[in-house]
Amino acid sequence: MFHLRSVGVLSSAKIFAVVQGAIGILIGFFVLIFAVVGAAIVPGQQKLGMIGMIIIAVLAPVFYAALGFVMGAIWAFVYNLAAQAMGGLELQLEALPQPIVAPLPIVPPPPPAPVAGI
Repeated sequence: MFHLRSVGVLSSAKIFAVVQGAIGILIGFFVLIFAVVGAAIVPGQQKLGMIGMIIIAVLAPVFYAALGFVMGAIWAFVYNLAAQAMGGLELQLEALPQPIVAPLPIVPPPPPAPVAGI
């Protein structure tokens, strides 16, 4: 049994930023789909809303990644405080057997060719 006593604040923040950035890309994609569908339904209306939706779709991954970074850092900090007080998470890990790979055979170099005329 292992105990997870602490989490690196910066590493946690980076992972959260990447995951939340990916979610932001998905949300931005759906925002663009809804914007295109909305523009197709009402073609004669203002196009300013379409421009706003494109800006939101572009900024969503950046906003989500930045917020994920901050929340990941806060989460790791709070976890470290709680783990210090309560002992951390208990993890049961299992070691996987490593496959045995036969070494490559060692082939000696060929003998040098005899020199003629000696």
